[in-house]
Amino acid sequence: MKKRVVITGLGAITPIGIGKDEFWQALINGKSGIGPITRFDASDFTSQIAGEVKDFDPTQYIDKKESKRMDRFTQFAVTATKMAFDDAGIDLDREDRSRIGTYIGTGIGGIETLHDQFKVLFEKGPSRISPFFVPMMIANMAAGQASITFGLQGPSSCVITACATGTNSIGDAFKVIQRGDADVMVAGGTEAAVSPASVAGFCSMKALSTRNDEPTKASRPFDKDRSGFVMGEGAGIVILESLDHALARGAHIYAEISGYGHNADAFHITAPAPEGAQAAKCMAMALEDAGLNKVDVDYVNAHGTSTGLNDKNETLAIKNLFGEHAYQMAVSSIKSMTGHLLGAAGGIECIATALTISNGIIPPTINYETVDNDLDLDYVPNKAREREVNVAISNSFGFGGHNATILLKKYQA
Repeated sequence: MKKRVVITGLGAITPIGIGKDEFWQALINGKSGIGPITRFDASDFTSQIAGEVKDFDPTQYIDKKESKRMDRFTQFAVTATKMAFDDAGIDLDREDRSRIGTYIGTGIGGIETLHDQFKVLFEKGPSRISPFFVPMMIANMAAGQASITFGLQGPSSCVITACATGTNSIGDAFKVIQRGDADVMVAGGTEAAVSPASVAGFCSMKALSTRNDEPTKASRPFDKDRSGFVMGEGAGIVILESLDHALARGAHIYAEISGYGHNADAFHITAPAPEGAQAAKCMAMALEDAGLNKVDVDYVNAHGTSTGLNDKNETLAIKNLFGEHAYQMAVSSIKSMTGHLLGAAGGIECIATALTISNGIIPPTINYETVDNDLDLDYVPNKAREREVNVAISNSFGFGGHNATILLKKYQA
């Protein structure tokens, strides 16, 4: 028999707040975290705005010497993991650490370290490259360092599926517990790619918004005047536990995770498949996995990137799958406030979805000002909404055609 799996701890590092409480308050207040890029001189870039994490000091959470041996994406991951464990109230000294695993993914990895060390290589030569270059840069090191820091000896992996990474990580970790291979899993995504190379690459693709004069209004999912996504950074880490393990220690339960779907468009390296056919199937897979019906879903935490193709195709996918019920559900995108955290997006969006269920408040899609006639669902425009949410799904779709959906529901004994 499959084990039931619940979410008991949340760790969030985001452009709108550090820690789950600050993050949540900003979400329900419709606060934007988008502003001019400060991490480098972006004056020559067509897009000069991003969702940066402000006032982050890794040494508040990580030994100073160790933090210097971590890229920023790994610092985010280890810090968010500590936050999640603290929130869950797990005493690791009383746990069997071989039954606690770590699935933390990233879309890009240590690109700041890569950039810095390439500069050293070209200006000073190979003998000056840091011996920590490779261990800081490789993408699996967020999961690796988290497992080392907290002594977690259970299943450990690093998912890399572009913008679907965080959701795939959580979904895969859910399955690890469900089949009995671990009692507790640390899961989510992390990203720190607001760097010259990443921003230049996305600018070259014309994927980013160039609304530089109004940064807080640049990310506008489902709005007719959307013009590209806005890069963000941060980490979203959740603690998943088997229900038996959580009940045995009297844990607070935010929500139950009971469904997971993932598949591929098999269509294009960057563009979603027309009509959102495989995205619709992905959501259907999560529903089937959970044993629920379409009419059970109250809320969709949308991928909602603020790009022309994604928002159109995700809307079509929702309508094609849910039919008339699509118009009874609420659909919103927190990327309107955080920007797009790439590999970390699914992690913070899982946290937002769990808090939506726990608190009965749906975060808004801000900057929704002009209706696109082809996009006619209830996008929770501009203001949070009080509403009981018993079942919610969270979508993530990544370059390469990766689709991932998780289904969360209100915990009932």
